[in-house]
Amino acid sequence: MRIAVFPGQGSQSPGFLAPWLALDGAADRLAAYSEWSEVDLVAAGTEWDADRIRDTQVAQPLIVAASLLSWNALPDRDAVSGVAGHSVGEFAAAAAAGILTEEDALRLVGIRGRAMAEAAAVEKTGMSAVIGGDEASVVARLEDLGLTPANYNGGGQLVAAGALAALAALTADPPASTRVIPLQVAGAFHTRYMAPAVETLRTAAASVEASDPRVTVWSNRDGGSVASGESVVGLLVDQVASPVRWDLCMASFATAGVSGIVELSPAGTLTGLAKRALRGVPAVAVKTPDDLEAAGALLSGTTHA
Repeated sequence: MRIAVFPGQGSQSPGFLAPWLALDGAADRLAAYSEWSEVDLVAAGTEWDADRIRDTQVAQPLIVAASLLSWNALPDRDAVSGVAGHSVGEFAAAAAAGILTEEDALRLVGIRGRAMAEAAAVEKTGMSAVIGGDEASVVARLEDLGLTPANYNGGGQLVAAGALAALAALTADPPASTRVIPLQVAGAFHTRYMAPAVETLRTAAASVEASDPRVTVWSNRDGGSVASGESVVGLLVDQVASPVRWDLCMASFATAGVSGIVELSPAGTLTGLAKRALRGVPAVAVKTPDDLEAAGALLSGTTHA
């Protein structure tokens, strides 16, 4: 079983879309994505600096657009029998699985990004990655500080979210055998601070017609597979204020016998986690069009990464 995975916020970098625009039809496709998401994705992906594309309402549609550009260029994608996305990457996964049209995916992500940016502006919050240590001890320390474990990423990585003062206290006195890395994000995503954005997205999603998936789709909620398109959309809405359980997604990949993973652009983060948590499973990160041949070979079974 070979699968495609789609990254989340923080995977973008300045100018990363430039190589993709050289592909036939990519410029027109990105222009449509820009219209649907209400963000100038051409300028964002080729000209804007790191601070500007870190803005939540820019980063989210930019990442989903990049994922779908690379997905549409992927050779042998009919060999993909399962998909999953990390956080906002679940929207790209839903489009790849045929649950959402690309237009609905980009429209909803544009709304999601703006709503989450508004929610993040209410209180000063943030997120920090906690690398290493005993997970139970790390979670207990976060609870003591009033922080939320927002992303269980697996591979010895957990992301804490909450008030900036509490995150500073975590950095000053980290749990045993851990390293704390502040993340360049605008707020405490996947926590109670995002509740207003959930309701905004729920209203927007009510007008969407969802189809049942063409391939297996695993959810960030609990790593389980979801067979109903309507259920996937409901989970996409709830996910905004709920923890991302990527660790459980990877556990499900192992149980399902996944034998190859392709991560779509802007790639690297999820294949890195897979190499630590799913040792021996070949993985290709599609960072530029130069990586498409290797990804196609992995999907067709003609070579291993």
